[in-house]
Amino acid sequence: MAAIEDLIKQIADPGLRDQLAAEVARLKATKTFGLVFEEHLPELVRLPALPVRAGVRVMKKDESGTATYRATSQVNGQKVKIVPDAGGTEEIVERDGLVVAKAFGEPMYPALVPVDAVERAPGKPWHVLINADNYHALQLLLYGYEGKVDVIYIDPPYNTGARDWKYNNNYVDDADLWRHSKWLSMMKKRLELAKRLLKVRDSVLIVTIDEKEYARLGLLLEEVFDNPTVQFQMVSTNVNPAAASRAGRFGRSDEYIYFVMQGCSPARLPLSREWVSSRGRTHTGAPRWDLLRRSGSGASRDDSPGCFYPIYVDLQARKITRVGDPLPKGTSEPAALFGSAPILPIRKDASEGRWMMGPTELRSRIVQGRVRVSLEGRRKKPVQPVLYYLADGEFKKIEDGEFSVRGFDVDGSMMFAEPIEEGVGEVLAVPSTQWRIASHDSTQYGTRLLAKFIPGRKFPYPKSLYAVEDTLRFFVHSKLDALVLDFFAGSGTTAHAVARLNKQDGGRRRSILVSNNEVASDEEASLASQGLQPGMPKWEALGIFEYVTRPRVVAAFTGRRPDGKEIDGDYSFTDVFPMSDGFEENAAFFKLDFLDPGDVTRGEKFESIAPILWMLAGCRGACEVTKGSGKWFMPKENPFAVLHDEDAFADFVRNLAERPDIDHVFLVTDSTEGFHEMAAELGGEYKSIQLYRSYIDTFRINLAEPGTISPAGVPIFPTAPVTSLPPALGVIDAG
Repeated sequence: MAAIEDLIKQIADPGLRDQLAAEVARLKATKTFGLVFEEHLPELVRLPALPVRAGVRVMKKDESGTATYRATSQVNGQKVKIVPDAGGTEEIVERDGLVVAKAFGEPMYPALVPVDAVERAPGKPWHVLINADNYHALQLLLYGYEGKVDVIYIDPPYNTGARDWKYNNNYVDDADLWRHSKWLSMMKKRLELAKRLLKVRDSVLIVTIDEKEYARLGLLLEEVFDNPTVQFQMVSTNVNPAAASRAGRFGRSDEYIYFVMQGCSPARLPLSREWVSSRGRTHTGAPRWDLLRRSGSGASRDDSPGCFYPIYVDLQARKITRVGDPLPKGTSEPAALFGSAPILPIRKDASEGRWMMGPTELRSRIVQGRVRVSLEGRRKKPVQPVLYYLADGEFKKIEDGEFSVRGFDVDGSMMFAEPIEEGVGEVLAVPSTQWRIASHDSTQYGTRLLAKFIPGRKFPYPKSLYAVEDTLRFFVHSKLDALVLDFFAGSGTTAHAVARLNKQDGGRRRSILVSNNEVASDEEASLASQGLQPGMPKWEALGIFEYVTRPRVVAAFTGRRPDGKEIDGDYSFTDVFPMSDGFEENAAFFKLDFLDPGDVTRGEKFESIAPILWMLAGCRGACEVTKGSGKWFMPKENPFAVLHDEDAFADFVRNLAERPDIDHVFLVTDSTEGFHEMAAELGGEYKSIQLYRSYIDTFRINLAEPGTISPAGVPIFPTAPVTSLPPALGVIDAG
């Protein structure tokens, strides 16, 4: 296509040229460039809390995969007639053997069900951990957090082929010919939602990955975050110093971290010496002096004639006495100066080179002490002066206080305090893209550390706590109230890392973590052989969220293991203290469930969405889930209020005046005009939000794009596209 455009530019006839250019532009609009992969059928989610009724889509509990059925009628209350969506014979099955299923794109009505809570710091905002499919959790989070998240850190499944993740209820392994496109389909849907949650002008997405998908992930990130102002960078990090041995291949010891930076950059931080090499371009023993004569590209006199001039040096005093002006073209003999030798930028092959800067700039740097004279020579050869200078980056280290000046040498150049030995002390720096940090060892500070908090409970390849902490620190160091989201939460390392960061500087950062409750592949087979199914207590107790994520975070915050014993040992690195101390943090745990719209009438099921309102109001105070008595609800510990009855607005306002802590007000009304009238009377002191009287309609999620096809091959007709919130969720923030 590019070659065709070049040829069109050569057409002399302007009319023909413009017509062809227009046709090519039209053609380009229909052609896909960049990352191309197969789009798969929408993912399915099982909803065991919903009743099996006539007309709903169901799946068989003992079947995996994507086979769905339509319940047609009940039989004696215990059995149900079903017919396959893909076509086939009607059959009668036990109701208990079925579970309601929804495809991505079919409207769903969420509820947050409290599971557990840890309160150790009254007055601080709460961390939130949600047991849910992360796609639906992200959609729900958009209601309160669109454009408000500072950092998203995710460690998604690496798609190694080792059955470490599911697509449409089936584990994906290396025998699946479509595993790469399934992974991309899964990731793209979630990244598009994640993008909307991030602050547009000051946020970062951090994604860890290994060699199986790093190339595809890089292309996908550039496609989703298609904006010239976004900066992309990838870091290689050593997570296994022992290196995993692989027959016939190099041992693998590293992983990769993608940083997608929107209007932000990593902070310069005090770093231990292992973050930076003591040699070469990142030398840290003292500021690095570079050769004043340019090398590499653009190094000849002809490339920059203004940088070919004599520098006069007193060889006895080792001092620059004068900086001459550029020599005229064709002249290579500088004027003589008594007592000083003229030095020109002549290269080792005797050709004429150039200095790194012009004479005016050099003179100013000499005054600053940023030019050094070295007298170098070999046996039986005369001494030759070699000139060095201090580049801007090295000079900034001095300005930032990283190095101290102890005086000036005879040539006027700065001298520095004694170099710090490698491995001792700190440097103020932004590291390179090669991280080889002892504390990032995922075996020692991931797997073994996790065992201290939840002994006997295994989780595959947990990240080093200190690796996550360090990675986040580059972007939240100066953001003491940062909001960090992790929607592939795994063992809960991100919440643990945020808590440690807060302890180090008194921050009030909070995290939102989302993890599903799937059991491992081998565990699933074992449970199924016992006749157990998802949704049963014994099955759910062994899922990731209930078995690992929640107990790990509870243990970290309280300093107590699940068996009640104190956690043994101390934290290492950065901030050393006993693990049994725990953290002064609060955490609330929820399960994302779904309501049956047929069961909801006006004003009912409020307790199911009360936690959502609590999250919208900033997760402050312990979450209360009761509706409250009377015509409004003002939870004692939460800074929000809900008006249930419009007719009681005047009394509501009088009571609201007695609660100066409240800053969010939810007004229940189907009248947009009435909402705006009440919001105007409340004024800019409050963020006013309209709720439907049928509460769950306000928070309807999972709406598909027009034209979406269900797994059964049937078009899904949404009432609104997924890219917009329901129009009745009005928000007025006059403040």
